Amino acid sequence: MKKLKVFFEAAYSLKAKFPLGSFILTRLVTMLVILFLLGWALFALMALAPGDIVDQMMQQQIMSQTSGTGGASTANNKVFNEEQMAILRSEMGLDQPFTIQYFKWLKRVIVNHDLGVSLISRAPVSFLIKSRIVNSITLNLISLVFITIFSFLLGVYFSSKAGTKTDVAATFFALFFHAFPGILLLILFQLFASATSLFPVTAYPDFPFSDAPGKFVFSYVHHIFLPLLASFLGGVGGTMRTIRSTMLDQMGLPYIMAIRARGISERRVFLAHAFRNTLNPYITGSANLLAGLFSGSLVLEIIFSYPGIGRLMYEAVMQQDVNLVLANSMFISALVLVGMVISDILLAVVDPRIRYGKE
Repeated sequence: MKKLKVFFEAAYSLKAKFPLGSFILTRLVTMLVILFLLGWALFALMALAPGDIVDQMMQQQIMSQTSGTGGASTANNKVFNEEQMAILRSEMGLDQPFTIQYFKWLKRVIVNHDLGVSLISRAPVSFLIKSRIVNSITLNLISLVFITIFSFLLGVYFSSKAGTKTDVAATFFALFFHAFPGILLLILFQLFASATSLFPVTAYPDFPFSDAPGKFVFSYVHHIFLPLLASFLGGVGGTMRTIRSTMLDQMGLPYIMAIRARGISERRVFLAHAFRNTLNPYITGSANLLAGLFSGSLVLEIIFSYPGIGRLMYEAVMQQDVNLVLANSMFISALVLVGMVISDILLAVVDPRIRYGKE
């Protein structure tokens, strides 16, 4: 009891001296707890799902045997398959309760730094993720940069043109593309590429970067142009409208009127004062933006056959590959939580009014 009291006193002292550092540490601990519970829930859901990966493997084996023997099948084959299924479940640890499976997986990850082996391809999960993660990060970072830059430029510009025909037209198109189903836009773009042959129907070159780096870069840009345009049109509309409305709210506040009364130029009023205060709601709302892009790129990667982490996740779920599903899900969840921590830190840096401790 005395040690516990000393611990709480030390924690309170740390919070008083380093409020932001204490806040970040608390968030990181909370993030680890949430990831632990999420992993346990994922194992539970996979256990509740009908069938497992062994059933699929055995069904494929039975179908191949049936087709090879002209449809003949015997009771001995059935018994053999059941025995094989029991052996495979024992080898993979699927015959144990999901909680025990989860703690064994945690021990392997934390102690041995090993994410396990894919139950389908038998390849290391870390290798499969590394081979796809670079592609997804490249695609999503390009999309994030373009969406952020153009959202701010267009939002600030059209807020200065509020009420004009140009502003009305821009707002209409932004709302239209924001409400337009993203999957339908991707399908339309792929049909356009197939009908015109101006762009490839796939989003990735058919040769590796090591063969011809310069040619690969130009080919990569050509391949991802249409899916990147679809992602841009779907994301820039909502963000631009948020920036525009926030700028208009800021321009109507009393402090803007007082700044104008001091004779400060309109450009400085927009960029140095009103624009800076629009960063707060954007940073708050963008906490899940990066993770949202990763999860949203799932449809893009499937439709355009892009070798990214989203497509890998889809294939793992369809095949009930527990190790691969868990590693991918934990990665996306970690992105969400890390994004929230980063947004809180950026808010404290951008807005000095935000404090994490008592004054």
